[in-house]
Amino acid sequence: MNKYIKPISIFFIISLTIIACHSIATVDRQSLKTGSTAITKSPIENNVVEIWWDKGFNPEEDEALQELVNNWEKQTGNKIKLAFYGTDELFQKVERELHSGDLPDLIAMFKGEKSLTTRLAWEGKLADLSEVIEPIQDIYTEDILKTANLYNNVEQKLSYYALPIHQATMHIYYWRDLLEQVGYTDQDIPQEWDAFWQFWTKVQDELKTQENLDIYSLGLPLSIEAGDTYQTFEQILEAYNISILDPTGKLTVDNPQTRQGIIKVLDWYDRFYQQGYMPPSALHWLNPDNNRHLLNRSVVMTTNDTLSIPAAVRQDPDTYRNKMGILELPNKPNGEPMNYLVTVQQAILLAESDKLEAAKDFLAYIIQPDINGKFLKIAGGRHSPVLKPVWQDSFWTDKNDPHVSTATHTFTKQPTRIYYTYQNPAYSIVLKENVWGNALRQVLVEDVPKEQAADEAIIRIKQIFAEWES
Repeated sequence: MNKYIKPISIFFIISLTIIACHSIATVDRQSLKTGSTAITKSPIENNVVEIWWDKGFNPEEDEALQELVNNWEKQTGNKIKLAFYGTDELFQKVERELHSGDLPDLIAMFKGEKSLTTRLAWEGKLADLSEVIEPIQDIYTEDILKTANLYNNVEQKLSYYALPIHQATMHIYYWRDLLEQVGYTDQDIPQEWDAFWQFWTKVQDELKTQENLDIYSLGLPLSIEAGDTYQTFEQILEAYNISILDPTGKLTVDNPQTRQGIIKVLDWYDRFYQQGYMPPSALHWLNPDNNRHLLNRSVVMTTNDTLSIPAAVRQDPDTYRNKMGILELPNKPNGEPMNYLVTVQQAILLAESDKLEAAKDFLAYIIQPDINGKFLKIAGGRHSPVLKPVWQDSFWTDKNDPHVSTATHTFTKQPTRIYYTYQNPAYSIVLKENVWGNALRQVLVEDVPKEQAADEAIIRIKQIFAEWES
């Protein structure tokens, strides 16, 4: 089976269009590469495309998308019904409506990329987006394309069932002025793994001697409810070179070294938690809560896989550039550079939509490099580009913006990898159930031995894969 379907020629698309008597505009390959705008077309009658989209963490994000939608409506004469939902709310709503059938045409949400999209593609519930992606596939990186190239088990084929829009990866966010309060600067932060984390515990100890009794050093998510929990856990597994799947998508959890690695990571969390360096409230955090606790200065640092935290203080230049710090992750325990896990936000088109052509035209519009790049910039740079030409804009490397330029350095200079869900869709259920969050709760709250918690996590992962395969 070929990995990619052969590109459809522009002539063939136009021929089909004439036969079908639709006024569908096409965007040729060269136009998409150079970033020219979409061809204006006549409106398609009764075409109101309904879209559910992740609500931004700052007003600029939603305004940027609304501007993009307005421009497409003016150009085409078609209409969009756009609704924003919080990340947790949107994921729960989609899961509910999958059973009732009351779904929109298009959905774009961060949590879906790792725990929903591959599953829906497998079940044959997503429309094939090859005609949108193939004309521009050479301006995506190989890994980004892999996140969209999914298997449809109903039609027994591999094809493009999602449109990558932007990406993000994990960084450390911290209060530089709190470090200065106890006599430290950025130059004092080690890059060696153990020394890096011990540094933050020392900062907490010294802050508490100054009567900041309610502050915690390590604001890491620990709850079952937050996707941030499994993202951080997976990143730490990566730090210890613990692979849950091999390159072919097969489980490695029966390997004793994998089991010992999971135990080691659980012990890593438990040690800091029991010593009082992680806030007990983190066991109940939802996805936005690590942001809130850092911004409220109840933790010194936290991990996050977008620039939503600095984006929240962007209107205060001193806080954005000077007080709020951003760091790449420390080196792995073995001294190697960190391999960063990449989250790719995608738009998906439901196969049962009766607005397929208008929806595909909208997707082809928003992924043009000039349109996509402008959208990401207006949104404040919270997310990083997925298209090679967009990176060429100096906005992404401007050292006057420490947060955007650091994220750019990570994506362009550091090793990265995508999540296991693209090697095997069964792993999307592992993340959906937050198996790692459950294991953490067992160890940190229920005082279950780490060995037992690791074994139960392994058993559940094997059950999920067996159920999927059957």
